[in-house]
Amino acid sequence: MNRDKVKVAQIEVCETAKKMSSSGLVAGTWGNISARVDDEYMVITPSGMDYDRLFPEDMVLVNMKTFEYEGKLKPSVEVPVHAAVYLDRETVNGIVHTHSTYALTMATARKPIPPICDDQVQILGGDVRLADYTMPGSREMAASVVEALKDRGGALIANHGAITVGRTLPEAFTASQVLEKTALIYINTQSIGGPVEISRADVEFFHDFFMTKYGQK
Repeated sequence: MNRDKVKVAQIEVCETAKKMSSSGLVAGTWGNISARVDDEYMVITPSGMDYDRLFPEDMVLVNMKTFEYEGKLKPSVEVPVHAAVYLDRETVNGIVHTHSTYALTMATARKPIPPICDDQVQILGGDVRLADYTMPGSREMAASVVEALKDRGGALIANHGAITVGRTLPEAFTASQVLEKTALIYINTQSIGGPVEISRADVEFFHDFFMTKYGQK
C-alpha cells in the first residue's frame, strides 16, 4: 500500500466532507464520503463525527475485503456499501452518500427519477433507480445499492437517501449535487403536469459525450 496515496485520499475526503456540510447536502453527522486508495483499500469518513471539526488524519483507512481499519476513530457504518461498490466498479474512485432533502423525499416515496434533465443524463447516465429498503450498513443494502448503480452515476436508497459515484471524488460530489437538483425539478414538475422524458438515444449520446469528450479532453 502506498502511504502517500493514503494521505492524498485523506485530504480529499476531508475537504469534500466539509464542502458537503457547507452545501446543505447533509444535516448533522448523516452521510459519508470515501475515496479509493487501490484495489484493496479505501479511505472513508469516521462514524458520527461533525465534519467541520475533522482533520485529514481523522479519515479512516479501511480494507475493502476484510473491513479491518486503521486509526483512532471508527469508520462509517456504511463501509460494506462503499466497499461493495468499489469492488464491483473498478473505474469508481470516489463515493458520496447523502440524506439530502429532495433526494430523500423521492427515496421516501419510493419513486425512481426518469431521465428528465441534460446534466442528469450526462453525469448520472440516465434514470435514477431506487435501491430496496434494507438495514443501513448491511450487506443486503450493499447488494441492493450495487444493483441500482449498474451503469449509473447515482441511485436512491429507499427511505434512506442517495448515493453517487465518480471516476474521481470531485466528480462523485458533482453527481450528488446534480441528483439533488434533479429530484427537486422532478417534484416541482408534478404541479404542472409532470416532466417530459429525454429519449433513450439522446440519453446515450449525452452520457457518452460527458464520459469521453466533455471538458479539456
